[in-house]
Amino acid sequence: MQSPSKLCLASGSAQPATSGLQCWADLPDGPLHSILALSGSFRDLLAFAATCRTWRAAFSSYPSKSTFCAKFPPLLIQFNARVKAPDLPSNNGRHELRTCKVIDPSKKNVALCCQIPQEIYQKMHFAGTSYGQLICCRGGHCLVVDVFSGAEVSPPCLPFSGNFVGEFYYSGTLTAPLTSPNSHLLVSTETSLFDWPVGSDSWSEVQLSDARIEQIVEFNGQFIAMDDSYKIYSLQLFPQLGLQEITEWVGDLAPSSYSKPWMVVCGDMLLMVTCFSTMCPGSSSLVCIPHRLDMSTNPHRWVEVTQLEDWALFVGGDVRSRPFSCLRPERWGGRSKWLYYASRHSFSVHGVGDERDPSAGPDIDYERRWSRKLLPLWVYPSMFYSDGQ
Repeated sequence: MQSPSKLCLASGSAQPATSGLQCWADLPDGPLHSILALSGSFRDLLAFAATCRTWRAAFSSYPSKSTFCAKFPPLLIQFNARVKAPDLPSNNGRHELRTCKVIDPSKKNVALCCQIPQEIYQKMHFAGTSYGQLICCRGGHCLVVDVFSGAEVSPPCLPFSGNFVGEFYYSGTLTAPLTSPNSHLLVSTETSLFDWPVGSDSWSEVQLSDARIEQIVEFNGQFIAMDDSYKIYSLQLFPQLGLQEITEWVGDLAPSSYSKPWMVVCGDMLLMVTCFSTMCPGSSSLVCIPHRLDMSTNPHRWVEVTQLEDWALFVGGDVRSRPFSCLRPERWGGRSKWLYYASRHSFSVHGVGDERDPSAGPDIDYERRWSRKLLPLWVYPSMFYSDGQ
């Protein structure tokens, strides 16, 4: 692994104080973990870990880092927004780095940035995000890059049977954090779904007939996949890679290329969210209709959800960027029943279900599409998924 990328506070942001820390550095893990639990933002966690070696070690050993995913909103990465930041060279001297703007919705006035290898922009095709990692491919070669630490993992070359003319990657996802002993990388192409057990030297493959896997989520201990016709499958990794169809879309509004529905897990619900614009004289609005998967019936069926209750949703412009949910967003200044859409300049908000659309106006800032290049997306740092490590 190499670590060329960096996460930093942009110029003009207040830096954590470093004087008078001698006695604080001697605090045992117990009190330090209690302080961590009171953190109010991602920047608080950065300041904590940057205080000294003792505090950084306490953060690493914190047993419940994954709870921060429920407490804080994801961070918005704007890959094409250049910002003023210190010149941070790569650790190995081989990578030219690109500085990108990072927005924390809970602290929008705090300037953050990250730096990732320039080669991802110039040479690689975007395939997905998962557990704080960017997944990119080109010519059958895949690269998994930590958005903030810059650590890289290079799997073996995909076992393509043909040439790479017109190659396209429909999804890329991890089944667990890279540090997990049972992590797998799944990559979907035009004709196949590939599975790489992280650390192994080979891929397994399931050939697809007339479907392309667009999204894979973990729900209630099993993996659920959706293809480009919005059929839903149960995905199994053992004893061999396989897909079994469990339901298809049967809602009143049939999904289509303009609405591009997507799945997101909200606690004990698996939602399919369909968004489309409606026009009326002098204005337009975005309608977001969530349906939950009812697995008590056979076959399973989708049931419309009119009230999202205490949840907020986060989604990016690329079909393959991972959506997120956040419980009780009022804790950090957000609002329940809202959709936060990652746009080029910042983010926009839209009502979900029966919630009134807060974006009412002549222009609707929402589009889901495929792009070979990196579009703005939401991500939780990988350190949130490494409990006690």
